[in-house]
Amino acid sequence: STRVADHSGISAAVIAGDLALFNSYRLIDRSGADDQTRARLLEVMDDALFASAAGELIDVDFQISTEVPRVDDILTMERYKTAVYSFECPLQAGAILAGASEDVVSTLGDFGREIGIAYQIVDDLLGVFGLEEETGKTTIGDLREGKRTVLIAYATSTREWTEVAPLLGDPELTDAQAQRLRDVLIDCGARSFAEGLARYYANRSLARLAEPHISPALRAELHPVVDSVLGRVK
Repeated sequence: STRVADHSGISAAVIAGDLALFNSYRLIDRSGADDQTRARLLEVMDDALFASAAGELIDVDFQISTEVPRVDDILTMERYKTAVYSFECPLQAGAILAGASEDVVSTLGDFGREIGIAYQIVDDLLGVFGLEEETGKTTIGDLREGKRTVLIAYATSTREWTEVAPLLGDPELTDAQAQRLRDVLIDCGARSFAEGLARYYANRSLARLAEPHISPALRAELHPVVDSVLGRVK
């Protein structure tokens, strides 16, 4: 049955994640780096794992709460859930392995935080307005789940939202009802707000690259990352 298949798939994914986490520490231990470098890498990795776990737990709490969280609270969750392990940790780990200064390591963490938040906002936009053939994910799933995103947090503060509020989180949501939700998210300004917020955080990430201790070569390497993130939303 679908329920058994879902349970089996989720269980396999959790086990695979546990194995990947274990192996990541093993790779650090066998990296050949000196003791000081390994200790610094482990510190960054520990911070990332704790932050990610906190972000996931906050997200779970948001989904079961009857109240929609504030935009700022959602951004905090998205930073912990996505930005830390997807951007901050990898960038800092690479800098540490390359022997970069602590100023560079710190600034790359700041860059990763800003672009990671922008990435997650864009991902939330694509989860509702994206093209399934391009994203590989359904654009009705987040609406059926009632996923708490900046789109929804903004929309619930507008008068247009009251007429469609009961539709969000309906597991039987139809395609027509989902389109009605999308129309309201556009009409009430939620989509424009989220797109502007993504650009704001992307610009903040670019500002971090303007720091004098960031080399031109590193700046040139990371600029396309920002372009790629924003380029996902047409």
